[in-house]
Amino acid sequence: MLSPIAVVPRRSLLYMPGANARALEKAQGLDCDTIIFDLEDAVAPDSKALARSQVLAALASHHYGHRELIVRCNGLDTPWGQDDLEAFANSPIDGLLFPKIESQDQVAAIKSLLQTCGSMLPLWLMIETPTAVLRLEEFGGDEEVAALVMGTSDLVKELRAQHSPVRHNLAYALQRCVLTARMLGKEIFDGVHLDFRNLPELRDACEAGRAMGFDGKTLIHPDQVPIANEVFGYSPEAVAQAEAILEVWQEALAQGKGVAELDGRLIENLHAHEAQRVVAFGQALRRRG
Repeated sequence: MLSPIAVVPRRSLLYMPGANARALEKAQGLDCDTIIFDLEDAVAPDSKALARSQVLAALASHHYGHRELIVRCNGLDTPWGQDDLEAFANSPIDGLLFPKIESQDQVAAIKSLLQTCGSMLPLWLMIETPTAVLRLEEFGGDEEVAALVMGTSDLVKELRAQHSPVRHNLAYALQRCVLTARMLGKEIFDGVHLDFRNLPELRDACEAGRAMGFDGKTLIHPDQVPIANEVFGYSPEAVAQAEAILEVWQEALAQGKGVAELDGRLIENLHAHEAQRVVAFGQALRRRG
């Protein structure tokens, strides 16, 4: 028998600048799975305190429905990072995202501050430097780490590379991080597509990321959300097919068989496990209404 699994759809993860009050309000009606309230890259230094207070106010006054809520703090090595952490440590959010993580020492420092605040919020870590890519195994498996997020814009800069629509120059780094994430049992999300008005190019990037194994795509504009939801989700036909696979598989198990057949295709244990994930994904979306 297959053990029950829980799936949290995270197809589209939209950065929302904390200094933009109108954007924080607009986010209530967007069809993204995750909102990342951004206090870091999207906020100028002289607006950091304003962004922090506006996000806190938005969390207190707005209703974001099913959307998972994450706050991207500034790094602890900046003048704003500790204030960000302390401000949101006990707020009604689902996790804190930290930039440019490269070591277990950084993770330990974040955990220590959260413990001081009496917080148990999950940690999300940004992977955006060569050191982070090569050392991800050393710190990404921490039990408090819930997810990994690629910061491809900074990674391109750190590599002294160039932005390319096909991203062949990042293939090794991206694949290495996906492999490591799977080994560690962590969710991992692809980096942003900067040319946000070029939706055909975005679709290509999403399809490449999905084929590589990413769980979803970080985004910088609401117009990008529908494509990410489509590419990283499952169609009704795919969910129905998965349900059919599980049905014949359960029947085969009840008869003491190790394989099943559906429409001329051999169904084995690995197919049943993948079908179970697809069905759970579809059920999670239906529960949102």
